[in-house]
Amino acid sequence: MSRPSVLVDCDPGHDDAIALIVASRLCDLVAITTVSGNASLADVTRNALIVTELFGLDVPVHAGCGRPLVQPAVHAPSVHGEDGLGGSTISSPTRERAPSHAVEAIIEITRAEEGLWLIPTAPLTNIALAIRMDPPIIDRVAGISLMGGGIRIGNVTPTAEFNIWCDPEAASIVFESGAPLRMCGLDVTHQVRVGPAEADGLARLGTPRATWLAGILRYFAERYHDRTGLVGGPMHDPLAVLAVTHPELFGLVERHVRIELAGGQRGTTVVDQRQLVSPEAANCLVAETVQAAEVLEIILETLELACTDIGPGGRGEGSS
Repeated sequence: MSRPSVLVDCDPGHDDAIALIVASRLCDLVAITTVSGNASLADVTRNALIVTELFGLDVPVHAGCGRPLVQPAVHAPSVHGEDGLGGSTISSPTRERAPSHAVEAIIEITRAEEGLWLIPTAPLTNIALAIRMDPPIIDRVAGISLMGGGIRIGNVTPTAEFNIWCDPEAASIVFESGAPLRMCGLDVTHQVRVGPAEADGLARLGTPRATWLAGILRYFAERYHDRTGLVGGPMHDPLAVLAVTHPELFGLVERHVRIELAGGQRGTTVVDQRQLVSPEAANCLVAETVQAAEVLEIILETLELACTDIGPGGRGEGSS
């Protein structure tokens, strides 16, 4: 089976960092774009450069939008630290970002290579603007596999998940665009967790990459334990990658999804699960179940390989 070509739009973030590593090993990673979310645009772009440099990912990093379409930027220091990647022992990468803006890069790359998957693991600002500026993009891409939302659960409010809540207007544009969508929300991502035991297992590999990964995973797990009492940080963002590479591990169901833009439910993904004779047309494949043990095994095996293989990942490299 051929490796899918992907562009990851992200805001690293601990789980974004894991998603980038997983994408580089299981996919043909063409480019990385960044957007304000877990931390400021400058911070998340630096963090993406740290990951590409440490793990030898020979792909460009394009910085994108520094704030949502309408509301001010909001970040998540209580989960990811002030710089978005608490626990990292690297603060200043030597690599530099690519010169073109992320939205421009998304449009140009999808024009040059049709059949590319867009994998946004962050607020959807860049993706929404690319769709607005170049509507035919929805026909050129293989699909958009996003981490965001939830059916019955939120993490910023009781019903709203962070990525959607940060820029609900952008999310609404994406969900109403007609693009082929896959959504991995909190209902499934909370089932796949990495905690101290898994971090210790990586640390025992003894390589610089493994030591770094163990440090950020311990930090992430500790923050989640402090907030929720649960053991292990959810691997939210890698699931959006695996929904492309291993869709058989998900219960993907056609649903109509809309984004609530007003009132106390602002940022909620309203997933219509009603059994109706004439339902509203589905616009998204929603992951309603996940084979969590199998997904976690793939993530951990991929991280171990990335930590012990001195070869680079990214376009045309790495192992699946």
